[in-house]
Amino acid sequence: MSIYFFKEMGRVKTDILELCAMVEDRLHKAVVAVVTRDAELARTVVEADQEIDAKEVDIEEELLKIMALNQPVAVDLRFLVATLKINSDLERIGDLAVNIAERALVLNRKVHDTMPVDLSQMSEAVKAMLRRSIDALVNIDAEAARAVCRDDDAIDQMKHEIDDEIKVRMTRETEKDAIDVLVALLRVTRDLERISDHATNIAEDLIYISDGRIVRHHVTD
Repeated sequence: MSIYFFKEMGRVKTDILELCAMVEDRLHKAVVAVVTRDAELARTVVEADQEIDAKEVDIEEELLKIMALNQPVAVDLRFLVATLKINSDLERIGDLAVNIAERALVLNRKVHDTMPVDLSQMSEAVKAMLRRSIDALVNIDAEAARAVCRDDDAIDQMKHEIDDEIKVRMTRETEKDAIDVLVALLRVTRDLERISDHATNIAEDLIYISDGRIVRHHVTD
């Protein structure tokens, strides 16, 4: 391969890590906005969505150009194909962070005292899962990626338990504002669970880069 190829590969790696940092920052802010009902912080997440979209498009175009011009094989091809998928997963996480921020705006308008349901444990677990999947990607650590995959079930269980609590509360409420709040929280749990799925996808793609094995949502030993 040419020097140009290796320079372009290095640029893609830098760009994908920049996108990781952007997405992680947006998710953190969106979660904080929900917990604290911070409308201004939520708006910064919503308004920054185009930045992530533009970065994702730039990376995709660069990856496709590298593949078209260099016809890579073996580990280089695996890296490029997996990075193309990771790029898409990161963009979707950014979109879901925007969804969560929009729910925070609803909560800001409706909630004037304590939150009816505690989302802190689930939101922190999802943020940690994303952080660990990114760390595994940075370090090309397949074992750490497998641990991320195994944790997905725990997030699903948290979602089911919180959703059950929300649905019970909904049957007892008669005020529209209270029901609107519970619906918004139900949607937040759905978005958080989807983010955990995308974090799992990133971990699975890292395993593919490292080991050449396609995992597809089941844990490998």
